[in-house]
Amino acid sequence: MLVVDDDVAIRELLHELLARRGYVVEEAADGQAAWERLCEPPIPDVVLLDWSMPRLSGLDLLARVSSEERLQMMPVIMQTAHNSQQDIQAGIEAGAHYYVTKPYNPKVLESMVAAAVEDHRRHRAQQEVLVRGLGAIATLYRGHFQYRDVEQGVALAQLLARACPDPESTAVGLGELLINAVEHGNLGISYEDKTQLLSEGRWQEEVRQRLQSEEHRDKRVTVDFERTDDSLRLTIADEGPGFDWEPYLSIAPARAFDAHGRGIALANHLSFHHLEYQAPGNVVTAVIELPTSIDGNSSSEATI
Repeated sequence: MLVVDDDVAIRELLHELLARRGYVVEEAADGQAAWERLCEPPIPDVVLLDWSMPRLSGLDLLARVSSEERLQMMPVIMQTAHNSQQDIQAGIEAGAHYYVTKPYNPKVLESMVAAAVEDHRRHRAQQEVLVRGLGAIATLYRGHFQYRDVEQGVALAQLLARACPDPESTAVGLGELLINAVEHGNLGISYEDKTQLLSEGRWQEEVRQRLQSEEHRDKRVTVDFERTDDSLRLTIADEGPGFDWEPYLSIAPARAFDAHGRGIALANHLSFHHLEYQAPGNVVTAVIELPTSIDGNSSSEATI
């Protein structure tokens, strides 16, 4: 973990809090020093970044990070006293998806860091699977799939991402959509429920219990993959009642300090050209636009 702040007392405080939780902590005194560190391997798992600093501000550092492909998946937690809607929106647009406010609430800080670490761990695991092969799936033309739980959804996301032009970024967003279809769709766990369960450390336990319950154990999520001449379309349907998806297509400033709720926005902005939800919200089609060949046709013809 890289802590970036020009205030030495804050760096020491954060270092102590995080080291106590078992994190290996590095420090940088400003944005320029942090950028120089990020230019050298290994890439930190998480960056905890101050907003206002000399030489290079937090927003300016974010702009550089966002322009570097190898750094785009690295979670950045913005630590700031700038908590106006306009400021938070500027940070979101610059690439900061996680926020903590000064002065620090240690419990909130630990929860946000844990969320960012878990997101990064899952995304990195997906990428490691992708680079190991499964090349034949790149020929997939059409497929119909079903799965039941989170682990199966993540595995399916990794598989289908291999059929897409940018497997790494696709795996991230597709994984988020497939996980949401289980947790929020089939299992009926609301946004507010998840907020409370995460704060109490009972989220994974609740998911396991609901999966085993008579009400939910036979529910499945279906995924249909289709390649056309100009696009890839992945349609995901769960058995839940649906939800109001519009607020989640982007990261709203009002939710920026929550430890969850970024998956659909990441899928919409990072992984796909657009998402098409169908009312009442339990069916979504994720679309990737394809460049056509010289004769206007795509090349894959295998069917599963």
